[in-house]
Amino acid sequence: MSATDHKTSHGVAHFAVFPDCVGAPAVVRRIGSADAQIVPHASGRPWLVGLWGDIVHAEAGRARIAIIGCCPVEQRELARHAAQLRDVAQLDHLARTLPGSFHLVAELDGCLRVQGSAAGLRLVFHAEVDGVVVAADRADLLAAAIGAEPDRSRVAARLLWPLPHPLPEQSMWRQVAAVPPGSALIVHGAAHARYSRWWDPPQAVRSIAEAAPDMREALTTAVDVRARGRTVSCDLSGGLDSTSVAFLAARSAAKLLASTWPGRDRGDTDLWWALRAAQHLPEVEHIVWPAEQSPLVYAGLLGIDDLVDEPTIGVMDRARVLAHLPELRDRGSELHLTGIGGDNVAWCSEAYYHRLLRRRPLFALRQLRGFRALWQWPLAASARTLADARSYRRWLADATDDLTGPPPPPVEGSLGWGAAPRVFAWMTADAADLARRVLREAAATARPLAPDRGMHGDLEQIRACTRLLRQWDEMAARAGLPMASPFLDDRVVEEFLTVRPEERVTPWYYKPALAAAMRGIVPDRCLHRANKAQAALDASAGLREHCGDLVALWENSRLAELGLVDAKQLRDLALRPDTPALREAILYSTIACEVWLRALEPAPTLKGRRECS
Repeated sequence: MSATDHKTSHGVAHFAVFPDCVGAPAVVRRIGSADAQIVPHASGRPWLVGLWGDIVHAEAGRARIAIIGCCPVEQRELARHAAQLRDVAQLDHLARTLPGSFHLVAELDGCLRVQGSAAGLRLVFHAEVDGVVVAADRADLLAAAIGAEPDRSRVAARLLWPLPHPLPEQSMWRQVAAVPPGSALIVHGAAHARYSRWWDPPQAVRSIAEAAPDMREALTTAVDVRARGRTVSCDLSGGLDSTSVAFLAARSAAKLLASTWPGRDRGDTDLWWALRAAQHLPEVEHIVWPAEQSPLVYAGLLGIDDLVDEPTIGVMDRARVLAHLPELRDRGSELHLTGIGGDNVAWCSEAYYHRLLRRRPLFALRQLRGFRALWQWPLAASARTLADARSYRRWLADATDDLTGPPPPPVEGSLGWGAAPRVFAWMTADAADLARRVLREAAATARPLAPDRGMHGDLEQIRACTRLLRQWDEMAARAGLPMASPFLDDRVVEEFLTVRPEERVTPWYYKPALAAAMRGIVPDRCLHRANKAQAALDASAGLREHCGDLVALWENSRLAELGLVDAKQLRDLALRPDTPALREAILYSTIACEVWLRALEPAPTLKGRRECS
């Protein structure tokens, strides 16, 4: 079965964009499925082909524009923009003003423009198929069309943890290129493609007080455009992020179901905070699931057959994320709202203090003392990281030369360009060499996501979150209840990024920007939470409960077949679930790659479970 057949059989939404050329119809037959929807060019040749949900498209004169995804724009408004279009570059302004989360596709006089979202939740890929540049929202769709196989060296690089920018933006197939978030793909004729930058992060110059009304409006709009007077469900975990979304949804015209999964750790206060919030939502049906029914981390790994276009550590929590969706759907929910992304948007990187120390030394030192006490950063490592003035390119090159060293202290990841990647003991020497080669190739031309290492860290974490959520969204839709995460809409991200970092991240207050934005909407007594649950017990219990599945995962390992891991080492480690090193997420990237490779093709029958010591 080809990747395209597999995807179509799962009914996963996807689309491809074709230039108006004589070769396009033949290429469509290699990509489209029998039940594909088609929007044609004026010539009658295919323009958009795929399976999609929400779409608005309009044409006027020589131009046509389509919005695919969540956006409240109406066809009449889109037609007005098409009528005024004289150059596809004019669409920069439209892309920077529309709310929601969507792809924007346009065509004018034979010139195509295709773009996703700046936050990275909506991605664009492209490849040349029989001399025709084709764009798509999924890399595997294009890989199947040209018969490409995953690149072994890129698989090896994905075993590293953490994976530094720009490696996560590479597709798993060398023949398929990824458009960087914030850039648009411009295609002239059949085969000339280039990128055009349409988004850059805003200047972080506003106080929380100045920005609060705009943050509130952006997040309110992001929830409202999804609620639309229908029945929706939402997470009510007790955390400030999900609680904010719940109260905004309750203010909308939607009928709301609130869902809470209590943690198994008796020290977890999530349920207490969720019940406290629910007291202020008397019209909302609040469902509290039995804690013992919550799937643990690592649950269901052997049965995952979601065809996604890159490995994702989201497979570790897939069962937990999806477990309640069928019941919520049966109770009438048409969409499930989450607070995912709030940690990445409402909080920010402490690395901003690298610059602040040079501009406001006395203030920065006072704040840094607070952070050191909060996170237990060693003084020497903190001072060394703050004194480090290397460029991002130099830092990445140095990290490439030190992949086998001991893990760096956490403060380096917090105050520097990021945590340096490391290889794991079960990676083969060949895998380490391949990963090093990929990193070295990237380091030669690497540029940070922003000149300031704090903004770079913010954008890197936002993109890491959207890449994970992009796959969860597909899995949820396949399970029967689509998900949406309003915090990761571009307009929401932008408003939070305008807040001065010294006000957005502080050792003295927890998510002060979000608390200020939600004041008057979320009751004050629900805004006072100063921490969040870590689910560490669920992770450690998951290792013990599912160690047999982990052992079975390494039987007939695809990674081992590729010569990238030592399956025996992984089996032995799985048989010792209480190994102290496993308290960290060291297995996540390896499991993600193994599960992804298995889902590409039907896997042979796995051996049975083993008992674990």
